[in-house]
Amino acid sequence: MRHLEGKTALVSGGGSGIGKAIVEQLSEDGVNTAIADLHLPVNLPSGAIPYTCDVTDGRAVDALFAKVQQQLGTPDMLVCSAGQGIHEKLTEGDPEKWQQVINTNLMGTLRMIRAFVPGMLAAGQGDVVLVTSVAAGQAYPYGGVYAATKTALQVIAETLRQEVLPSIRVTVVAPGVTDTPFFENSLSGYQTVESIGYGALSPSQVADAVLYALRQPPGVSINNITLRPTEQVF
Repeated sequence: MRHLEGKTALVSGGGSGIGKAIVEQLSEDGVNTAIADLHLPVNLPSGAIPYTCDVTDGRAVDALFAKVQQQLGTPDMLVCSAGQGIHEKLTEGDPEKWQQVINTNLMGTLRMIRAFVPGMLAAGQGDVVLVTSVAAGQAYPYGGVYAATKTALQVIAETLRQEVLPSIRVTVVAPGVTDTPFFENSLSGYQTVESIGYGALSPSQVADAVLYALRQPPGVSINNITLRPTEQVF
């Protein structure tokens, strides 16, 4: 396994949930980690640098890029974890909310890739991790818009992998139900871990999967990891 100490990373959505757990584990490994989020944690792990950023806003991502470059340089690792849920019927839902989810889950990730990956290419190395969902490719009632964004990210990841090999490794980590503030922060629809009824992963278990991929030696790529509570049906 590769040692990550002394490396640099940027985690979008790193202020809570899965993103925060990833930041904590990177920091434990000695990685200098930038956190980009709308809401930043009060108690930061050692080596973590907070940046308030709305990934749906191109100017905000440009400003983030300038600050990260100035303080950390080009990150060795980019983890795109920012995301938002929605639970609405396609015949009854609010298109404005759908657009917000698309802007966060899909366009936000694309903006981060466009801003930071060219520097990785110039450096000749790097890792990109996209946190998606088992909802990718999975049609289910009330989940059309959310699942569509996660499906799109799967295609984006594979396209990026082909465009940047062999310099940069691209990994998709697709968790199932995870016990985070995700459900309470969804734009609409009411679900909880308990109402779904499959049990739940912890954020640290998802972060373990991310770190497993990042710790692989050069020349070894873990491109897709799916993990879910054992009871989860899809």
